[in-house]
Amino acid sequence: MASWSGKSRGGRFGYIFFIYLLKKTNIKIVYFFIRFVAFYFFIFSDKKSIKFYFRNIHKYSKYKTLISIYKNYYLLGQVLVDKISVLSGGKNSFTYNFEGEEFLRTMVDSKTGGLLIGAHIGNWEVAGQLLKRLEAKVNIVMYEAEHERIKELLKNNNVVSQANIIPIKNDFSHLFKIQEAFSKKEIVVMHGDRFLEGTNTIELNFMGKIAQFPTGPLYLASKNSIPVSYVYAVKETSKHYHFFATEIKIYPYPANIKKRKEKLEAMLKDYIYSLEKVVEKYPLQWFNYYPFWQEEKENKLHN
Repeated sequence: MASWSGKSRGGRFGYIFFIYLLKKTNIKIVYFFIRFVAFYFFIFSDKKSIKFYFRNIHKYSKYKTLISIYKNYYLLGQVLVDKISVLSGGKNSFTYNFEGEEFLRTMVDSKTGGLLIGAHIGNWEVAGQLLKRLEAKVNIVMYEAEHERIKELLKNNNVVSQANIIPIKNDFSHLFKIQEAFSKKEIVVMHGDRFLEGTNTIELNFMGKIAQFPTGPLYLASKNSIPVSYVYAVKETSKHYHFFATEIKIYPYPANIKKRKEKLEAMLKDYIYSLEKVVEKYPLQWFNYYPFWQEEKENKLHN
């Protein structure tokens, strides 16, 4: 899997336009306009990676792949608008199912802190409503470049973030801040399916093909005996989300380096197992648009 640049597409004007629509109309009208935006990207964007995902991972036919790519773009647009609506305090309310909430409440009540690992599937930001219910200090680890335009727009709309942001930087200073949060018994939330160049990774089988996954946060959780839960939030209807959280685990930290690596692999396999179940059930909500699997990366080098 090629490392990710930390940047996502999306123009400032587009965000302003959708924020304006959300304020003046309702979310159904905004979704209507998203259909045209999705069609534009379907025609003009680089579709190689998402095409590989549907054709080579899910084994879809050519026709079903094309339809799925458009639906994927349309769902991504909805997810981004839902995120803006929630973070900007919009009038468009969502409903939720919280499956596994009891595991996270145990994490909070025990005052051990915790690591919640998600992925770029569905919409984690919307499920942040659950974190408010938990009434715990939460630190969200994110790629600063990926969100800085949205953060700027939300700031201009007088929105104050209720979570502490730990930006991922090339100097790896974010690892020290994660360590500090763990030492304070706070909760750290992050995605586990992307990494920047120079990050420690392990290659494992995911959805039938080899991919790389970062090990840094899992290493810190193991070293500090921090409980870990794998969490996902997927969109089930236009205004309803389903949140999943796995049972918490505290992974051992062996003194032997070889055994330590084996335990890291075991942690990642648990994560991959949980992620595979969600990807298989909600294939249209996988939002990674770069070479994720090693086979795709090798094909790209040979072409």
